Amino acid sequence: MAEHTLPLRTERLLLRPFVDDDLEAFHGMFGRAEVARYLYWEPRTLDESREALERVKAMTSFEAEAPGIRLAAVLPESGTVVGDVSLRRVSEVHRQGEVGYVIHPDHQGLGYATEATAALIDVGFRDIGLHRIRASADARNVASIRVMEHLGMRREALFVESEFVKGEWTDEVVCAILATEWQRARPA
Repeated sequence: MAEHTLPLRTERLLLRPFVDDDLEAFHGMFGRAEVARYLYWEPRTLDESREALERVKAMTSFEAEAPGIRLAAVLPESGTVVGDVSLRRVSEVHRQGEVGYVIHPDHQGLGYATEATAALIDVGFRDIGLHRIRASADARNVASIRVMEHLGMRREALFVESEFVKGEWTDEVVCAILATEWQRARPA
């Protein structure tokens, strides 16, 4: 996928590359304890958010130097950034990808994560030619696992105490879907 194929549009969202003007919204998500709870880092300071935003702004293609996309999920009418969604290639040889999503707490529970991630899964299978796309979450993050299930992903693994995060051992749930399963569930 080249940059010129972005932004993506869904029924309710515009998925576009992050820009400098997104700093306040980006920090509004990643500076919050309830967002960082199941992530590998603590709530970010404004400077840490600024540094992270600089990194994600460049994630707009699947070229060798940038093997994935990370996009702002935006309400088109207001321009409000409601989330951060990503698709990255895990293996070119095995045609594997991984999706991720973070929705601002003020906009959770409205189906935005499912809608935005479905669009990225479509891109992964249709445009990138991936065979399998996975997602993972801390096993305590029930809302994230529910998104995976709504997307039709099957639970493939529960890795018990597989990661030491923020001073404790955590379990990880991995779900995935194949291109053929996605095509059957969502006809063109």
